[in-house]
Amino acid sequence: MQIFIESMVEKFGYLAVFALIAIENIFPPIPSEVILLLGGFMTTSTNLNIILMIIAATLGSLVGAIVLYYIGKIFNKDRLKRIVSGKLGKILRLKEKDIDMADEWFDNKGNITVFFCRFIPIVRSLISIPAGMSEMPMIKFLIYTIAGSAIWNTVLIVIGNRVGDNWESILDIFDKYSHIVLIILIILFVLFIVWFYKFRKSNKKKTQAE
Repeated sequence: MQIFIESMVEKFGYLAVFALIAIENIFPPIPSEVILLLGGFMTTSTNLNIILMIIAATLGSLVGAIVLYYIGKIFNKDRLKRIVSGKLGKILRLKEKDIDMADEWFDNKGNITVFFCRFIPIVRSLISIPAGMSEMPMIKFLIYTIAGSAIWNTVLIVIGNRVGDNWESILDIFDKYSHIVLIILIILFVLFIVWFYKFRKSNKKKTQAE
């Protein structure tokens, strides 16, 4: 994969970075770190410009995010509620009101996560789907996506530019960062599930008491 990315960036420059980052947003397993660090390095050994490289990467991030946003919008809350009302909902012990509660949370507090999640591996792509499902206003979605993606892309491209030929050595640091973040996310997800069921159980008791 890394050899393919290198050859594409060497041949097509900004266009390759734009296309690869757009694809990386839709298919998270493609390593954006390699694309961005290599793109930064290429600005030192070719006539590619660092500002245009950042713009190409950010536009690619935006295009990929918009695709996932509309996938979420197609797979909307109503469809999800219909799925939950069936057998899958019984297996997962989910109800339609749980979907409403999650949607309400995203509307009230989750929008800003679209910005912060742009710095988190895998999640930076997938966060666009719940944003679309909750029908987050497109202007707000675009602002948070552009801001978060521009910062992430700038950091990696500048690092690639500064370290030059040693850009590959930085990959190990980002691999460790990705693994640590992934472990933290798994722990947080488990804690959220535990909290969610306890919260729902306490609400059920309150409703019965009333």
